Amino acid sequence: MKRLITLNVNGKEYELAVAPNRTLTQTLRDDLGLLGTKEGCGVGDCGACTVIMDGKPVNSCLILAVQAAGSELTTIEGVAGAQGLHPIQKAFVELGAIQCGFCTPGMVLSAKSLLDGNPEPTEREIRQALSGNLCRCTGYQKIVEAVEQAAKAMKKG
Repeated sequence: MKRLITLNVNGKEYELAVAPNRTLTQTLRDDLGLLGTKEGCGVGDCGACTVIMDGKPVNSCLILAVQAAGSELTTIEGVAGAQGLHPIQKAFVELGAIQCGFCTPGMVLSAKSLLDGNPEPTEREIRQALSGNLCRCTGYQKIVEAVEQAAKAMKKG
């Protein structure tokens, strides 16, 4: 039996009827058409499905949609602003931290959550914040450098 829930995603409220066993990933992708949230491993190991829930990065494949009701959710679609790309997104592009792009939304959201709470992280703190996000294309160095550059850009302004 489906349950009626309200999700606040990227500042917009959605009222949905969802099955109690439907994951947040499935709901975001299939019901809301927010395809930036990727379905990777499905067991919380890869981070491709990372979204920000109430200020913290979470694996949306491990959260049921009904559990997210009433929470503030940010997906990659909600990161860019009216002025264009977020500084994190710009840094990823400028430094070549994007290759195939599959892990990028999760990496950006994990980095955003880190920088929102810690505007001057050390390299170690960046690596720790990104440790739940796997990338098969890069050696992670460019990703870490992009987060460092974004932190500096965000501090300026």
